[in-house]
Amino acid sequence: MPRRTHTEKHFQASDFVRDVVIGMSDGLTVPFALAAGLSGSIAATRIVVVAGLAEIAAGSIAMGLGGYLAGRTDIDHYNSEREREIRETVELPEEEADEVRKVFRGYGMSPEQAEPVVDAIRSDQNRWVDFMMRFELGLEAPEPKRARQSAATIALSYVAGGLVPLAPYMFLSKISEALGVSVVATLIALFVFGYFKGKFTGIHPFRGGMQTVTVGGLASAAAYTIAKIISA
Repeated sequence: MPRRTHTEKHFQASDFVRDVVIGMSDGLTVPFALAAGLSGSIAATRIVVVAGLAEIAAGSIAMGLGGYLAGRTDIDHYNSEREREIRETVELPEEEADEVRKVFRGYGMSPEQAEPVVDAIRSDQNRWVDFMMRFELGLEAPEPKRARQSAATIALSYVAGGLVPLAPYMFLSKISEALGVSVVATLIALFVFGYFKGKFTGIHPFRGGMQTVTVGGLASAAAYTIAKIISA
């Protein structure tokens, strides 16, 4: 009987998808709320477009900067903890070796089984520190370019999302018609966005689409109501 080949498929782009979700979800809801709120108080679509583009520019910069700072914080935190672990393996080697033993005991290994593995790990300092970072502190080494990539992904996703509810105001002169098309376009975009997010993250695509429509729709409705109250 031929041996079956088992291929494991794991999603590897969770950070990228998280950044797209952050940027796109805000981009779809905040500019929509602004445009919808303004639609109730003014009659010129040009003003909505100008205000919407200004909001998209400011929002994408702010969101991108937030993503960059978060990425830099992860890198700085990891580097700081790694330096501390390096010092401790030099100054407190037996205590650090005990920490390794505790990890293996947590996996059900006896002291006799764990000791050769502990000796092998502590024989190489880099390997030892890597082990402590991952299994003691639960930290993975961040990508060096992660902060810049996160900033760019969030900012571009925000722009892409923000143009969806704003586009009808660019092509329709009657503001009530533009608002109606904007609502439909935003809900469709939320569903499509959630559908593909579900495919990437492993949940049922239709369920992911409906979840995004529900959450995004409620957020948009709340933001629209607040904008209407303020502009009234």
